[in-house]
Order: sequence, then C-alpha cells, then structure tokens
Amino acid sequence: MSVTAAQPTSVDVLIVGAGISGIGAAYYLQRDHPGRSYAVLEAREASGGTWDLFRYPGIRSDSDLHTFGYEFKPWRDEHSIADGDRILSYLRETAAEHGIDQKIRFRSKVLGASWSSTEGRWSVRVEHTGTGEQTTLTCNWIFCAGGYYRYDEGFTPHFEGRERFRGQVVHPQHWPQDLDHAGRRVLVIGSGATAVTLVPALADTAARVTMVQRTPSYVMPVPAKDKLANRLRALLGEERGYALARRKNIVRQQAVWRFCQKHPKAARRIIRRYNTKLLPEGYPVDEHFNPPYEPWDQRLCAVPNGDLFRAIREDRAAVVTDRIASFTETGVLLESGRTIEADIIVTATGLNVQAMGGMALTVDGQPVDLADTIAYKGMMLSGVPNFAYAIGYTNSSWTLKVGLLCEHFCRLLARMDANGDDIANPVLADPAMPTRPFLDFGAGYIQRAIHLLPRQGDRAPWRTSLNYAGDVKLLRHLPVEDPELRFSRSAGAARSAGSGAEANVR
Repeated sequence: MSVTAAQPTSVDVLIVGAGISGIGAAYYLQRDHPGRSYAVLEAREASGGTWDLFRYPGIRSDSDLHTFGYEFKPWRDEHSIADGDRILSYLRETAAEHGIDQKIRFRSKVLGASWSSTEGRWSVRVEHTGTGEQTTLTCNWIFCAGGYYRYDEGFTPHFEGRERFRGQVVHPQHWPQDLDHAGRRVLVIGSGATAVTLVPALADTAARVTMVQRTPSYVMPVPAKDKLANRLRALLGEERGYALARRKNIVRQQAVWRFCQKHPKAARRIIRRYNTKLLPEGYPVDEHFNPPYEPWDQRLCAVPNGDLFRAIREDRAAVVTDRIASFTETGVLLESGRTIEADIIVTATGLNVQAMGGMALTVDGQPVDLADTIAYKGMMLSGVPNFAYAIGYTNSSWTLKVGLLCEHFCRLLARMDANGDDIANPVLADPAMPTRPFLDFGAGYIQRAIHLLPRQGDRAPWRTSLNYAGDVKLLRHLPVEDPELRFSRSAGAARSAGSGAEANVR
C-alpha cells in the first residue's frame, strides 16, 4: 500500500515503523483507544522490520520467543529460539488478525516533523521511497517505533587493501539471495550475535568457515526448545501455558542478569565451564572465549543447542583471535603474520545507530538536537511534546520493555482525555541534574554514536530502567502524572471544542 490521496492526511497518532514495536504499538492503541485514528508509516516495502530485512543464513532470535513475543499473542511454535522466517510469520499473522496490516503505508519514509504548540499538532514530511514524491501528514502524536539502527546500511570499518581481494565481500545486512557458499572457504569478520549465528549455519555446506575476531565475546549455549514451556502448553492450553512460560523466562532472564552484575567473576567461571565442556579437549578457551570485559557489560551471545561449539568440535569451523592487517588477493593478512585464505569474506562488523528513525524534529520553529534532550521514563524526550518512542531492553528481551511502554502510552492518552488536555511535554525541573548515556551499554555500535543520542538522568523519571519488575510498577501501575510532565490544552483544541459546542447548539 502506498500513500495516496484516498488515505487520510490527518490522524490522531502516527506510528513510525512496521516492525515488532510498531505492530505492538498499533495493537495496544486500537485496543485501548478504538476511537482514535492512526496510521503506520513504513519506509520499506514490507512489514516485519528487522525480521524482513535480515536474510543471512541462520538468522534467528537470541531471546526466547515466550518473552520476545507479544504478551497478548501466544507463541505456538515448539522452538523457543526461533529462526527469522518463523518470527516474521508470527508478526504478520498478528498484524492481519487485528487489521493492523490495513493501516500500514509502505514506502513511506519520514523525513522530518514540525511541532506547533498553538495547534497542538505535528506536521510530518513523508517521502514515497519509490517515486520520491513528498507529502505532509498531520497528527497529534508521533510514536516512533523504528528501533535504533539504520536499515539502509550496516557498519563496515576500513580494511586496508580491500579492493585487492578477488573474491566476494558481503555484509550480513545486505545478504545476496543468490550467494552460493557451498564448498567454498568463508571468512567471517566479527564476534557478536550475527557472527556466531552465521558461522554454524555456513559451516553446514561450506568447505571451511573461519571467524576472525579482535576481541572474544561471551557465548552461552541455550536449548532451542523450551521443554517445560511446551509441556505447560500441552497441559494448560495455549493461553495459560504461554503466560506461565513467559513469567518463568522473565524471572530467569532478570536473575541471570543480576547475578552477572553482582558476581561477575563467578559468572565468568560458569560461562567458561560451559564453553570448555562443549569445545574439543585442550582447546584454547581463554584465547578465543574469555573477553576482557565482565559478563553483560555487552550482550551475551546465545547459541541454540551449542551449534557454534559443535561446528568447531567437528572441525567445520575455526575461531582466530587477531587483528586484520590488510586484505590480500586471496584472503586476509593478520597482524601476527598469519594469512587466511578465503573465497567469500563476510563483514559481520556491526550496525550503524540511527536515533528516532533519522527524522529531523523541530518544536515551534526551533530544531531539536537529540544530544541536548533527556529521556523521560524511557519513552519521551525533554522539551519535545507529544512524541513517544519505543526502545526495548538491551539486557533481556526487547519486547518486554516495548509492551510496557505501549501500555503506559495508552494510559497517558486516557489521562489527557479525562482532563481535556491535548499536549504532554516533559520538562526538566533541574537543568543541572547529572546525566549519563542514553544506552549505558558497551557494544561498539552504541559507543560509536553515543554522542548523537539523548541522555538519561540519575533519578526517576529521567532514568532509563533495565529492571523489568521496576518498570512494571512505574509504567503499568503508578500514576501517569508527574511534576515534570506538563499537560496543557492548545488553542487549536479549544477552537475545535468551541466549534463543536456551537454546532450542537445550532
């Protein structure tokens, strides 16, 4: 569906992004506010976000789908760690079941949005990515559900001599569907979630797969199937079984994270013990799987049923910890002097962060510099009225946080309706409040862009929490009102109310 004149040019809520967060936001909005109009803008030609974009071999979640899935829609597949196709089908099924797919406007990229306090509305510039045509939509609220990285390009560092390599260089974010790696030597550069997913998947048919990493990551084996969750579903039915499995896994995720934070040395020993057990006898575990940072300073990499370790054990894959000095005609030269031959090089080197979908914001004619804003309750920005966003957890399943944010957003709208307000603006009472990075996370792709992102404060409501139990209390149960969230009524809303009253009198 493309933007046409037949579609409304003014809605109450404009949701940006038709991935897992945007579909979830649309569900909660129409459930709790069925009278509100909304549209979902998607820059690409298909829904699903990340799960439609990434097509590389082995693409899967690294969180269990009982928590990564929506609270309102049970995950029915027996695989708890699921591949991309299953997740994409789940998302599209959700959208179709609730009519959300009919609200999506594809190839609609938001270029910028201008807020008017007088009118209490956003004017949003939208470009049709197929034709280049630009249109303007207006709305009372923008809900940005586009995640935090760029979909049009991944991150690839400069490699000396790359142009000399005679084989094919591929970034996982733009995987060619016709790439045939069977019987070929593949070199994967990287050590994160994408690399540890690719290596065992490629090793099934490649002649040899080598993962070259500068720094090791923590890698933990996890069951591909959650036996207890499947048993609960069989005994109690889809709804109750899913709810119990979800609670179980939420508790487990939070317990693991807290244990790693409180007892990092013990956590390191436990992870190493698992690695040693699954790797060949005498394998240099400390060289290749013992990072210099503590567990959960960066996200742990999960490998279903230990598939990465199995590929190494069966000598179908290898890990090399070294730095690349340069590409050569037939592979790479490492700083140690070692050379690795390859037919295909995969640069699993990370993402490019892009805050708020890359849209330029202005408030009453003044440009908004995101780096000057402070995150309010992890869902709004100081000094930016009627703008919400969905950024999930980095220490557990993304969707757990997004669901709570959507619920709170709907509660906020209900509070505004009850009081006749149409503007909500977070205003920092203490401009001298100490701040820290918005995403307090050591991953390289975050650190490269940290200076461009909003910041967070040292106290509520300006602190972005990673604590699910605390967020349930704050976002689901505590009052919406806060001294630092200012509600008001625009002149435009007052005029509309007056016109309505006059019409009723007549």
